[in-house]
Amino acid sequence: MTRPGYPLALFATLLALLVVLLGAYTRLSHAGLGCPDWPGCYGFLGVPMSESSQALAESRFPAAPLEVAKGWYEMVHRYFAGSLGLVVLALAVHALRHRGEPGQPLKLPLALLGLVIVQAAFGMWTVTLKLWPQVVTAHLLGGFATLSLLFLLTLRLSGAASAVPRLPARLRVLAALGLVLVIGQIALGGWVSSNYAAVACVDLPTCHGQWWPAMDFANGFHLTQHIGPNYLGGQLDSDARTAIHMTHRLGALVLSLVLLLLAWQLRRGGLPRLASLLLLALAVQLGLGVSNVLLHLPLALAVAHNAGGAGLLLSLVLINYRLRSAAAAAPVPVEQAGGPVARNGFAALSTK
Repeated sequence: MTRPGYPLALFATLLALLVVLLGAYTRLSHAGLGCPDWPGCYGFLGVPMSESSQALAESRFPAAPLEVAKGWYEMVHRYFAGSLGLVVLALAVHALRHRGEPGQPLKLPLALLGLVIVQAAFGMWTVTLKLWPQVVTAHLLGGFATLSLLFLLTLRLSGAASAVPRLPARLRVLAALGLVLVIGQIALGGWVSSNYAAVACVDLPTCHGQWWPAMDFANGFHLTQHIGPNYLGGQLDSDARTAIHMTHRLGALVLSLVLLLLAWQLRRGGLPRLASLLLLALAVQLGLGVSNVLLHLPLALAVAHNAGGAGLLLSLVLINYRLRSAAAAAPVPVEQAGGPVARNGFAALSTK
């Protein structure tokens, strides 16, 4: 039986996914500075459309000529992000009003509200710092974090209990490792995108026809680079972008091996549906990544690759949630509870 707040949490999760994809579209269509100010656009609440307002806009920002289409890409993303913030605020208010009720999370909705406020600040800094890669990547990670935490809240409010067999603790460790690696790979993908390194290599499995091409890791991962230039289009040279791209490729290889092992262990543990979901999400994401390289990053596929990353992340959130819920519901060994050891090694304990 679902708990109060579940429909709103589910709606917020879907809205967060849309916001993530709109952000990806804005970034990949080079519209991140479609509006050079924040939260408005050239000093207006929307993109200036009339001749007089456009003339005023260009007089206000002479160094940033108005491109109406790019301005709308940016503003639509802001409108949906603002709407998401209001929905998350409603979830936090609901949690406060129903605190103390069985199964009603409180800390998670409040943490989400704080995260959304921080995300708004990063959205502003993305513009005011002219697409500084560190801020753009952090903003992308914040979007994925918001999405995954809203999905977790939805799972907790769903009230659905699925029969999950008792599994060894090492499987939970492996699932947690998979989740950490997915987050790391998303961060690398954000760094690739914010430094315009996606087409640094246009062949597979080699790069520039070499297995280990010339790469500049020091500049590619120089996280303290100075603030000031306009980073639209990137500031790094070819070798630095190649280093970023190749690191993302190697990360995908390591992640794939770990997730294949996790899927095998899930199937062995009697969870074939979770294993199949994980394999499907991994296969789709790998296929999109390869296609983006071979087809030279078409916009639709690049946005789909972001959606694939979100799907893979949510799959790992679901797997970790199911495994940890099963561990919490498992019987406790009596010797750990301080009582005598029964013949089967466990006591029947009632849990609240």
